[in-house]
Amino acid sequence: MEIVEGILTSNQCGHIILLNHDLINCDYIKWRLKMFIGRRSEVDFLKSRYEKSNGQLIVIYGRRRIGKTELLREFCKDKPHVFYSCKECTDAEQLSSFSGRMLRNTQASKYINKFNDWEQAFKFVTELPQQGKKLIVIDEFPYMVHANSSIPSLIQNLWDELLIREDVMIILCGSAMSFIEKEILAEKNPMYGRATGILKMNQMDFGDAVKFFPDFDFKDKILAYSILGGIPHYLKQFDGNLSIEENIKSNILTRGSVLYNEVEFLMRQELRETSVYNTLITTIAMGNTKLNDIFQKTQIDRAKISVYLRNLMDLNILSREFPITDGIKSTANVQRGLYNIVDNFFSFWYRFIFPNLSELEAGDVDGVFEYSVKPFIDSYSSKAFENVCIQCLRKKNTKGDLPFRFRKIGRWWEKGCEIDIMAFGDREVSIIGECKWQSTKMGISDLEHLKSKIKRTGAAQPYYYLFSKSGFNSELINLAGNDEHLYLIGLTEIEKVFL
Repeated sequence: MEIVEGILTSNQCGHIILLNHDLINCDYIKWRLKMFIGRRSEVDFLKSRYEKSNGQLIVIYGRRRIGKTELLREFCKDKPHVFYSCKECTDAEQLSSFSGRMLRNTQASKYINKFNDWEQAFKFVTELPQQGKKLIVIDEFPYMVHANSSIPSLIQNLWDELLIREDVMIILCGSAMSFIEKEILAEKNPMYGRATGILKMNQMDFGDAVKFFPDFDFKDKILAYSILGGIPHYLKQFDGNLSIEENIKSNILTRGSVLYNEVEFLMRQELRETSVYNTLITTIAMGNTKLNDIFQKTQIDRAKISVYLRNLMDLNILSREFPITDGIKSTANVQRGLYNIVDNFFSFWYRFIFPNLSELEAGDVDGVFEYSVKPFIDSYSSKAFENVCIQCLRKKNTKGDLPFRFRKIGRWWEKGCEIDIMAFGDREVSIIGECKWQSTKMGISDLEHLKSKIKRTGAAQPYYYLFSKSGFNSELINLAGNDEHLYLIGLTEIEKVFL
């Protein structure tokens, strides 16, 4: 076997075997390396700002691994630009590195190799030798500010006095979301009101996420989404030529794989007291979503637990969900609402990996999968299936493919009674939905059970939408044929909506 230089070997490229320079799985590797998936609205937003004649100051932020850098690389790839990635270093070293990047391939580099100060460095944006708009991207901008807190004031002054009237586009990007929101964008700070565009990047929706798996059947696409969520970095780790089981074993449960330690690395980067946060998230992953239940299970001080939960929500790891019928006053009640894990992979990791780390460290991958993952994977995936069904209805709502246009959609629950989907429009009509991720077909008894819950909701003139992984029995299909208020949605129809 001969090693060839320049070959990228990583899980995201599939398995590479080199035999006399022949590449196995070469087409799949090339597709995964070159393909930029999703984020079309974000790219279009940046293009629209780039085409404006005046100065543009854009702030882009979002949690780590969300795909910010890939988005910016895609946007910049066909444009003259300067792309600088900040480092965690001293201010002097940062200025030196930034100077080198700005001066590269310019006439000025013949005379200087470093700017005297940051004001000179940022002013040089107008002298870049690019034709048309001068485009500069500063990635991980918070690192630059941490080393020199005067930089936001400096940019504000230069923007007001000079740059706003120049044909420039400056993009500031960062992963420290609370820092961006509180120290850059908040009203009390120098740069407040200067940004001409602010883009907070969220996870990909299901429709974009499953484009990473073109060869999976639709059921497996939903399973993969329930495990990995909408984070591009996580989605790239699964190999489309392997089954879901094989991917879980080799790309999550195996020591050394990218996803095995991913959650631990991110938690240590973003938070202190990781042991406390591990306990909190594990408790929620196991189904304890009410504040009092979380307290009872963890015994974390009541005065501190809300702070910990807020920190996790700031990182877009948790969210606080309320029944769709709740008003503003109800949401102010700290005892009301449910805490849910937003990130599917965090939910999977804390549900299946964290409790079994000792066995996995010992190499018992097959045993952990067989006894701790496989028996529960369907019940675990049912929550993600509900989310996919809601996204399906949102898409149908946008296209005008529903009996009415709804204004809001979500879940509803009260004292042991729960409805998977509820949506309301301007008129006194509603959608009531049930989602079943199970091996048996839905029948009339499922519909009757759903109808029995309606009296407690106050919903009027409901349309019933039943979503099922395994389809519907003949009695229910016949009933739906004669009832214009009953809709049966199987996997095939859901797939058509997204594809």
